[in-house]
Amino acid sequence: MNLPTNDEENLWVSWDEYHRLIARLSLNVHESGWKFDKILCLARGGLRVGDQMSRIFDVPLAILATSSYREAAGTQQGELDIAQYITMTRGELSGKILLVDDLVDSGITLERVGRHLKERYPAVTEVRSAVIWYKACSKVEPDYHVTHLPSNPWIHQPFEEYDTLRPHNLAAWLKRGKRASLLDDDSAA
Repeated sequence: MNLPTNDEENLWVSWDEYHRLIARLSLNVHESGWKFDKILCLARGGLRVGDQMSRIFDVPLAILATSSYREAAGTQQGELDIAQYITMTRGELSGKILLVDDLVDSGITLERVGRHLKERYPAVTEVRSAVIWYKACSKVEPDYHVTHLPSNPWIHQPFEEYDTLRPHNLAAWLKRGKRASLLDDDSAA
């Protein structure tokens, strides 16, 4: 699949590139030598990042739902909401926590979640943050990142097509996907 050309305002990311960036982020954390007990991912953007990293590091995954990009099909930041509870399979959130998300834009989410953890989870001894993309407009610098974006582009992630996909469109969407696969196979021959 051919993506549009990246420029100062738009960064287009394929699935392959997305997964490569998560691996690179994992390597950055590993090479730092810092050991942590759990990964806390911020849903929704950090879900895929957190899932892959928890598998790579073989540590428990906790999930905290946050939301601020609800307006205009997810393209405008609004008021930040943080869920009251953290979801995890066993025990309480404690020890050293790697907080992961896909990106840091304004920095408000990382800052507020950090405060939230200090206020509500006294057993957490240390928190470090890891994101794929760190935009220059952020007032918070993550501890780990893969790509610094000085021009603050809109990042078009590969899963964004699901933002407008609705159940009644699934049959046509799947059919279109088959056609695209056939075209890709034909062009490779």
